[in-house]
Amino acid sequence: MADRTPAQVYALLVGLALLAGGVLGFFYSASFATGDAIEREAVLGILDVNAWHNIVHITTGAVALVVAGSYSTSRSFALALGAVYMLVAVIGFAVGDGEAIAGLMPVNTEDNVFHLLIAVSGLLAYAATPATPAPTTVVPST
Repeated sequence: MADRTPAQVYALLVGLALLAGGVLGFFYSASFATGDAIEREAVLGILDVNAWHNIVHITTGAVALVVAGSYSTSRSFALALGAVYMLVAVIGFAVGDGEAIAGLMPVNTEDNVFHLLIAVSGLLAYAATPATPAPTTVVPST
């Protein structure tokens, strides 16, 4: 991973974590119920999930893994995911512990902190990755 940019490392690690968490979440809750009928289970007793939440994590994780190999796309992804997850964290804190975002995705304080960490690390990875790659120097052989 030495030749990877911060944005590429971010995309790879976040992709693996979200994909694994989304799949694991289906072992806890596969309910697509919404609104007042929403069901939630806590993965490992920590993060509230339901099937909608799992689908979002699987999709986001898969996209992250796809873009992890690209310099510019991983940088754009880090910015976009950082911004989106910042919004999700703010909305999650606003709706409160044990509530659901848009009546679809249950969240608790731990979810909100997790989303905030993904957001901040994405924005930092974006900032730490130059807009254009550093030129490579080729030393002629003698």
